[in-house]
Amino acid sequence: MEQSAVLTMRGICKFFPGVRALENVDFTLREGEIHALMGENGAGKSTLIKVLTGVYPKDGGEIHLKGHDAAVNIRSPQDAQNLGISTVYQEITLCPNLTVAENMYIGRTKDPTVNWKKINADASKLLESLAIPAKATQQLGSCSIAVQQMVAIARAVDMDCKVLILDEPTSSLDEQEVAKLFKLMISLKEKGVGIIFVTHFLEQVYEVCDRITVLRDGKLVGEYVIEDLPRVQLVSKMLGKEFDDVADIKSEADTENIDYNGTPVYEAEQLAGTTGIKPFDFQIHKGEVNGFTGLLGSGRSECVRAIFGADKVNGGTVKVNGKTVKINKPLDAMKNGISYLPEDRKRDGIVGDLSVRDNIILALQVMKGFFRPFSRAQAEAFADEYIKLLSIKTASSDTPIKSLSGGNQQKVILARWLLANPVYLILDEPTRGIDIGTKVEIQKLVLKLASEGKSVTFISSEIDEMIRTCSRLVVMRDGKVVGELSGDDFNQNKIMATIAGGESK
Repeated sequence: MEQSAVLTMRGICKFFPGVRALENVDFTLREGEIHALMGENGAGKSTLIKVLTGVYPKDGGEIHLKGHDAAVNIRSPQDAQNLGISTVYQEITLCPNLTVAENMYIGRTKDPTVNWKKINADASKLLESLAIPAKATQQLGSCSIAVQQMVAIARAVDMDCKVLILDEPTSSLDEQEVAKLFKLMISLKEKGVGIIFVTHFLEQVYEVCDRITVLRDGKLVGEYVIEDLPRVQLVSKMLGKEFDDVADIKSEADTENIDYNGTPVYEAEQLAGTTGIKPFDFQIHKGEVNGFTGLLGSGRSECVRAIFGADKVNGGTVKVNGKTVKINKPLDAMKNGISYLPEDRKRDGIVGDLSVRDNIILALQVMKGFFRPFSRAQAEAFADEYIKLLSIKTASSDTPIKSLSGGNQQKVILARWLLANPVYLILDEPTRGIDIGTKVEIQKLVLKLASEGKSVTFISSEIDEMIRTCSRLVVMRDGKVVGELSGDDFNQNKIMATIAGGESK
């Protein structure tokens, strides 16, 4: 075990029936470093974390911690916690109905008489030392998700954690909240805490991390100092192949065939909703991929929800293929050939307890009417076709969709809308929280649909992904359209400048 290492895992193996989840994986975390654990879905990241935290027993290898002469045996999460290993998950596991202080100290005192004055004072001191913007006595549920995660981190720090695991902590945060979280992470790093950072966001890795360990198919690809591994190489190592297909993905889009002079497939004039967006004009042509961009909260999602009728519209006119129509609810949009994949797939997209098959046929069944159900054979045929077309990884079409990975759930929702055969498809954050390989598949599918004549609006928080996929961007800020970029203006610098403040004419 090297001198500065706080954690060393050597030759870690984990087997499940018929699956080698981890095979001879090494991992080293040093004191006072932020170490990214990277890999596609199924690479072994979660399994390695669960072995380290005692959720899974290892089938081979050794774990060494600083301060222990021999290898440690971690048989439960409580063992891990006692050894100074703490985990903060993407889904907050604290109690929103309790105060911040109660959450920080719950389950940590055996004394039947609780000195709340002291606990609140201790919590206030800790919150202040970590610059966490919360009061000890306020209800946790009144705090933002970012602050709730910081409170979970503060609890771990106060329990003298030496190894802090952050599992997708930024997936639900906006840019300002991410900045606050990173400030806290850097503060802990300076105090000597070793942080394992699991994320899908490449730009965040390069902003805050010192080293990267890459896993693929349950095996170690390598450990790298951040400065020695450019992004393209990182992605290449995660996928196990050269990444030209992502770098050059835009070349697959045949923008020359878009008829910008023809009648738009969809056209809105001064469309306004009840969600705070200002009236906006928008149009999309046959075979075009365009997008809305802007910071989280800029109004980009509200615009497409207004287009689809998911939010109430209180002004403006809409034309589909040149004909004026009324779209007051999603069914109106669907009947006019418009489909919408929502930003929050768990809340608005999947029906968790239904099978993959039932989720795929749902939109088409709604349009047909529930009193005219598809036969089992028809439903099976539809499901099998799209499971094969989109390479959806599922044991069968009967599998509950909630059992699938996030990327495969996203593919099922895509299948649902493709089966409805829309002329205009709206995709809001279709690649959020899924692995890079699946992202590439979805981006290529979008361009393929456009080449076949469908119109697609694509929204992503990742500007480089928008540039690869779209040919035109509507830029949003504070609920208002502040620019439309295409041609020579369609580059990252111009997009960022327009988002930041310069209106583009």
